Amino acid sequence: MSVATLNREIILNPEKRVFPEFRLERLLGQVFEPTQGCRVCVLIDLDDVSLMKGYQFLEEEGHEIQRKAYEEFYLGLKDGGMEALGMTGGELFAIPMTYGSNLDLKDEAYDAEGKEYNLDRDIYPNYDIILCVSTYSATAPLTAKCKEYGFRGATLHGVNDVILNSGLAVDYEEVSSDAEKMRLAMTDADTIEIDFELEDGKILTASLELGAQKAQKSHGLCRGMTPDIANLPAGEVYFVPEDANGQFPMKYEDGTLGVLEVRNRNIIHSTLIEGNQETIDAHNARLADDPMTGTLGELGFGTQVLPVSGADIQDEKVLGTCHLATGRDDHLGGDIIPEMFKKHENSTHDDILFAPHKTPNFNIKQVRMKRGDQEEAIIEDFRPSEYILDALRGQPTED
Repeated sequence: MSVATLNREIILNPEKRVFPEFRLERLLGQVFEPTQGCRVCVLIDLDDVSLMKGYQFLEEEGHEIQRKAYEEFYLGLKDGGMEALGMTGGELFAIPMTYGSNLDLKDEAYDAEGKEYNLDRDIYPNYDIILCVSTYSATAPLTAKCKEYGFRGATLHGVNDVILNSGLAVDYEEVSSDAEKMRLAMTDADTIEIDFELEDGKILTASLELGAQKAQKSHGLCRGMTPDIANLPAGEVYFVPEDANGQFPMKYEDGTLGVLEVRNRNIIHSTLIEGNQETIDAHNARLADDPMTGTLGELGFGTQVLPVSGADIQDEKVLGTCHLATGRDDHLGGDIIPEMFKKHENSTHDDILFAPHKTPNFNIKQVRMKRGDQEEAIIEDFRPSEYILDALRGQPTED
């Protein structure tokens, strides 16, 4: 059901939306049309790849994501999904965990017999569709590899029951249409300004210069035979900032709150609001040691009406939220590549999501788009503006 057909109450309260039952063949059929004759495989990541032998990871504590990959994707393909879609293969391989978002993958994979394979030699050239269901996102490295080897694929990191039953159960024709409507409403933007309101009423403003660039979209469709990677769940409009200045708040993993100072597209310093000063000091030390880790590589806006899943891969796609990301952005058409970082483990792409459940200590008071003489509110108090809702109710037209 598209945003245009949802009533205002559901748009503002996405947890009330009712979704169809998840069906693997419907998801893959919509995303990858055509599928007939395609050879498919599933990749999972493991902290100990020896647990792949005999599917030992299924008996170990944890591994919730990997178990979902086995049950819903591997078995789903074997139990009729491949036949229904006219595909072959269906093998499951484990790769070593990267421990960082969008870090390059090691060139190794293992099957349930313990046999070792090389991704470059044995996997990428021999499959038409590769599904990566992992702990950490592999979108950036697989985007580079698909262009080299000619496959299509999808990254589905952090999959859980909420995501399966909402973000992966939707009609991706409608997701794509909504993303295009919102993309057209924001494309060619010169500047995006974000006002953050802290609990004490103080306003912080970050200004991102976009240079009238064409907005891009993550819309879930990866069709035809053109090499590409879909990031699922999809539903996002995004830009690669040319410059950024100002301040924005940051909630760290331990709950510490800081204010980040941005100059010339780079986060240069964090200042404590409340929490652990050692967390702030560690971030500042990282910025000083490798300044590229603070370079802003993405500005994104959610386009879907979805419930909170607890995983950013879905929650950043929720209409009314926005996110920034630091680090590599070559997979988005940007200029930040892994070789620019001091250490390989620093060359991540890390999203900073601003959403009510994620950052309850501050509010997005307003997001404004400036495009020539036009100025429009995009988000107000974590809600889509009337300008955006009007765009989503309309019909997409060519840019």
